[in-house]
Amino acid sequence: MADTSSSPVLILASQSASRRAMLEAAGVPYEALSPNVDEDAFKEQLRAEGHNARQLADALAELKALRLSARVPGALVLGCDQTLELADGSMIDKAVDLSDAAAILRRLSGERHHLHSAAVICLNGQPVWRHIEKAKMTVRPLSDAFIADYLDQEWEEIRWCVGCYRIEGPGAQLFSAIEGTHFAIQGLPMLALLDFLRVRGVLAA
Repeated sequence: MADTSSSPVLILASQSASRRAMLEAAGVPYEALSPNVDEDAFKEQLRAEGHNARQLADALAELKALRLSARVPGALVLGCDQTLELADGSMIDKAVDLSDAAAILRRLSGERHHLHSAAVICLNGQPVWRHIEKAKMTVRPLSDAFIADYLDQEWEEIRWCVGCYRIEGPGAQLFSAIEGTHFAIQGLPMLALLDFLRVRGVLAA
């Protein structure tokens, strides 16, 4: 069990490099710990129960926060998740390999999809805050040559990214239009989180 007496007030239940970078850039004191969640199994269960993309992101974010909250009493534990929803309501998961990534990009090509970025904070095993933001992403028509070159450059960086792109990197080249904050697109509704942390006295008001 972590000793929160000398730890930051906020615990990030994730090892996501992009989320850590966003918190650090915003000057938020935190510690990152793994929630040790079988995310895939839980996701399949929720889908079988009929959860849509927004509900799935929220439930997974809560699961991560709750699981870790039991190990760090007295700390605010932040769980996050992001889902990608196509126009027909279906969802796309992270690519399993390079071939799957190319197939995903061809499916997104010339279409609009939604990203649902959910964040839940738990304290002593109870949710005390939650927020979900949606971003609308319009992908320009992508040629097979572009997809091949893009994945050759970016695969190691985007293999764990939903949609196979980093908006803060060359992934910006995939889009013709975006509606939503870059924070939400990178997987964290930052402005709402900062507001909550100010209310709780973690950050100066």
